[in-house]
Order: sequence, then C-alpha cells, then structure tokens
Amino acid sequence: MSDKSHEDMMTPDGKVNPIDTDYQVGQDNVALKVGPFGFDIHNRVFMVSGLAIMAFVFVTLAFQDKMGPVFSDLRAWLTSNLDWFFLSAGNVFVIACLILIVSPLGKVRLGGTEAKPDFGYGGWFAMLFAAGMGIGLMFYGVSEPLTHFQTALDGTATNANGIRTDWSPLGGAEGDTEAARRLGMSATIFHWGLHPWAIYAVLALGLALFAYNKGLPLTIRSVFYPLFGERVWGWTGHVIDILAIVATLFGLATSLGIGASQASGGLHYLFDTPLGATTEIILVVVITAMAIFSVVAGVDKGVKRLSEINLILAFLLLLFVIAVGPTLAILTGFFGNLGAYLENLPALAMPFGREDANFTQGWTSFYWAWWISWSPFVGMFIARVSRGRTVREFITCVLLIPSAASVLWMTSFGGTAIDQFVNEGYTAVVDAELSLTLFAMLEGLPLAEITSFIGIILVIVFFVTSSDSGSLVLDTISAGGKMDVPVSQRVFWASFEGLVAVALILGGGLVALQAMAVSTGFPFAVVLLVATVSLFKGLASEPRAK
Repeated sequence: MSDKSHEDMMTPDGKVNPIDTDYQVGQDNVALKVGPFGFDIHNRVFMVSGLAIMAFVFVTLAFQDKMGPVFSDLRAWLTSNLDWFFLSAGNVFVIACLILIVSPLGKVRLGGTEAKPDFGYGGWFAMLFAAGMGIGLMFYGVSEPLTHFQTALDGTATNANGIRTDWSPLGGAEGDTEAARRLGMSATIFHWGLHPWAIYAVLALGLALFAYNKGLPLTIRSVFYPLFGERVWGWTGHVIDILAIVATLFGLATSLGIGASQASGGLHYLFDTPLGATTEIILVVVITAMAIFSVVAGVDKGVKRLSEINLILAFLLLLFVIAVGPTLAILTGFFGNLGAYLENLPALAMPFGREDANFTQGWTSFYWAWWISWSPFVGMFIARVSRGRTVREFITCVLLIPSAASVLWMTSFGGTAIDQFVNEGYTAVVDAELSLTLFAMLEGLPLAEITSFIGIILVIVFFVTSSDSGSLVLDTISAGGKMDVPVSQRVFWASFEGLVAVALILGGGLVALQAMAVSTGFPFAVVLLVATVSLFKGLASEPRAK
C-alpha cells in the first residue's frame, strides 16, 4: 500500500457510483488486547477459518504416515474428474479480460474519474511480478520446459486398452527435436501466460472496484454485492471469505513448500547440506521469521523494497543467462515461442475430447487450481496497489506485461537447458532432481557458484515477499475488510502460513502440497466464476473517465 492512509484510499477522487449500504467496516469485529498483542478480527470468519486450519494441521501432524496416501489419492481424484472444469473456468477468465480491454467498460477508473495512481510503473510492476509467481518461475523455469520437451520428443504411448500412458502435451512430436522444443515451450507458456494472470486480474479488479468506487470493505464478499445485496454481510458473505482464507493459506503453503525444496536443493549443491524434510522445515522456519520482520516493517518499507531488490536480482540473473547462454537462440526463441504458444493455444485450452490425459490432469488442472487458490492473495494485493488505474490499463498491464516477462524467463532458462542437452550433450540437467534443475543448468555456464548463490537468494526473497503479502491479505479478510489492524495479527498469519507448510511437508511432501492447492482451488473456482458476473454488473453502473 502507498503512504496514503486507509481513509484517503477509500475516499474517491472525481465521480463514482457508490453502493448505499448501512454496513460499517468492522461492525462485526471483536477487538482484543492481550498484553502487548492486539487483535481486531471478524469473529465468525476468523474463528471458523482458524479452527478449520488448526484442525487440519493437528490431524496431519498426528497421522503423518497415513496422510501421504490420502493426499495422493485426493489429488489424483480431483484432477482426473475435474480437469474439464478447471480448463473451462480458465478460458472464461481470459475471455472476460479480453472483453474488458476492448469494451467501453475499460474507461472506468479505479478510485474515481479523477484518481491518480499511488505507485509509478516501476514499483507497481515489481510488486505484481514478485507477489504473483516468483517462486514458481524459479522452481519450474528450467524443469518444466525441459520435461515437456522430453515427453514431446518421446512421442505417445498407449496401454492394452488404447489409453495413452505418456505425459506428452497434445499429440507429441516424436523424433522431431525442433517440433518438440516448440511444443514443450508453448505448453510451458500456456501454464504461465495469459490464463493465470487472467485469474488474478478478474478478482483483483473486482476487489479494487467495489472498495475504491463503491465504498465497500476491501474483502472478497464485497465483489458479490450486485448479486446478493445485503446478504453479503451475513453467512453468504462469511462463507465466501472463509473459503478465500482457506484457499489462500493452502495456495501459499504449496508455494512455500516448493520454495523450501528448491532452496534446500541449492544449499546442498553449494554447501553439501543434507537434503530432506528436516532441512526444508528449518528453511520454512527461518524464512517465516524473515517474513514476520518484513510484515512488521509494512508494505512500503517491507514488501515494496524486497520486491524491487528481487526484481533487480532476477533481471541481472536473466541478463547473465541471455549473455553467456545461447544468446541468439534465446532472442529469436522469444518470438518463436510466443508464436508457437499462440498457434497451440486453442488446442491446449480445449477442455473436452483430449487424449493427453496425463498432461491435462497432471499439469494443467493442478496449475489452474493452484492459481485459483492464490487468487485471493494475489488479487487483493494487486487491488491494494492499483488505485488510480483505468480498467483498460489495469487489465492490459496485469495480463500482458507479466505474461511477456514469463515468456522471456522460460525461454531464457528453459531454452538454455534444452540447448545444453541437445547441442552440447550436457546430461546433468536432465538427470537432476526437480528442485536441482536450475542449479544443474547454471553449472553448465560460467560463474556457476556465484549465480547459484544468487538463485538461492532469489528463491528465499520471493518466499519472504509471498509470505509477507499473503499475511497482509489474510489479515484484511479476517478483519472484515479493515486495513488498519494491529501488527500482531499479521504476525499471527505469517506464522500460521509457515506452520501449515511444515505440516504438509511432514504429511506427504510435494504431493500433499499440491493436493491441498487443488482441493481448495475447486470450490473457490466456483466463487470466482460468480464473481466475474458480479464484476460486469458493477462496472456497468460506473461513470467512465474521459
């Protein structure tokens, strides 16, 4: 958030069409002070979500050995039975965003017709990128393009019943190196491009519109006012906010677990520290402590500064890989991969009649559920830093700029790894474990120890900014939309995120993390689809900037 106070942010500049309601922000809250610690919480939302999460943590820790298979079966059932639903929902969000860009609704300005942006483009983009998918790009930037390339190159395989058993996207590209590279990169970009950012953009825009223009609390339930009216202040709204908190917490825990796994792998590579759950848990604890310090410092001093530092480090690492890697292949590959993505997009986004079940269920369904479970967190964070933008500017920037950055990142890191394997015969990168592929790729380039150390720092700081931003968002939802709440409340949520990540690591590792992201992403996908309808109704009544 900017230096503006909560009241300044919620006061519109210019013309708006506010919603007339008697509801006051925080009217259902309970304020407590226990020694130096203060709390200002929405009693029902906080209690139900908090108790549900604590019960989950207790059961997972108490029955660690038994929970692993449960999580594995849960993830398999959800992705195999609901892949069509996740793919369809993702397409709806992209189409909704494209309609907003070209329609007259794009002229609506968040905060009123005369509102000015609180942040310049540099700081805004840094926060969008770092909060949105920093850990994921570090973890999957090398491994995913390489995996899709290899599976596409191997072609298709079927069992005795004629059902495909391979993991290749679409129909594969057996024996054709260039076609496999194009297909592998387009499948990767599909997972990191327009679709995830459209999911974020729809919810972020709804939150910003109903808070800054309609005068409602900055919480998920407010987006549904055009459909449910005053019922959003009752149990209809409570359920929506509780779902948002649970989805956000497990989406964040998935990312924190993945970040810990990669940081652990990097430390093992550089300093021969032991691999395994113990190291990952220690990392979660240490980095959660760092996130708590950042939370206490506030958004301007904490998240904004860390995001900008990380963006600079990520940019330097990206430039290094482009400069010392296959430079020409990366630069030409950026446009080639973008073309391949657009060419394969209709087939990759098709929800029905797919033969590549392992790819759609094992990759796409998981990703869409993961992005959806992240959407309350990323959406609210984007809303908090986007006042003053027009809808057209907001959607264009949130959708296209991070997508383009993701394409460049995947092309540079994944493209370099593929080039090392195909043209240099460098097999370490394909033999490495998932969490080590980034470091294996960097090992094939000069200054490997320095760049690997930078890679670990990037993972850790992305980890911190995600936890930091997430605790701000969880804090706001659990406080009924109040922004000015005691710092100890944010510390509670930052600590809780770390605890859930630890429980999931102990209860089944990466499979458990993915299972919870998918299972919380499904109900919240339904919430998001309804929110999209409500968003259009809300925008239709707003005055438009000239």
